[in-house]
Amino acid sequence: MPAIILLAAGSSSRLGRPKQLLAYQGKTLLRRAAETAVAAAAGAPVLVVTGALHEELLPELANLPVVAVHCANWAQGMGASIKYGLAVLESICAAWKSLLILLCDQPYVTPALLCQLEDTYAASGQPIIASEYGGVRGVPVFFSLEAVPLLRQLPSGAGAGQLLKQHPELVATVAFPEGAIDVDTEEQYAALLTNAAQSEHLA
Repeated sequence: MPAIILLAAGSSSRLGRPKQLLAYQGKTLLRRAAETAVAAAAGAPVLVVTGALHEELLPELANLPVVAVHCANWAQGMGASIKYGLAVLESICAAWKSLLILLCDQPYVTPALLCQLEDTYAASGQPIIASEYGGVRGVPVFFSLEAVPLLRQLPSGAGAGQLLKQHPELVATVAFPEGAIDVDTEEQYAALLTNAAQSEHLA
């Protein structure tokens, strides 16, 4: 399986409190994302990149086979965190052949989805496999080894989405409608909890 970089560096400025620590179905968003990454990685390295918070997030990663690292330049943007995570990953493990990039605020990401991204790479041969939702291509996103150099050239203020727009000829996609559901505001968090409650009621 690919190595995984889980980005958890943001300050949640729009939310006003750390989104990484929001509870959803009995776990924080960070814990859910980290467990999903570990399950999909099947022994491959999992790197969690922190930024605005570090010590506060470590308890949520307890007893998981992940490496948590702090990106001092996190405030420059997502690209800074991606490049830092990539540099650390290359320093601690040279054996990986592909990479998955995840965020911690997409609660509907599953190990099955991450495996589907890799399977689509095997089937299509395209070097980048993106999730597609709401008419956009985004994360989680798979990069084959040949596409990883593009990440090193990413401006610090840009995310992986910029690469997907710049190099559409390199990208295949996996439909992930639930990817449009993330948590940037209190309203989005409330909607997430409401949907979960309704799903439990229907079940």
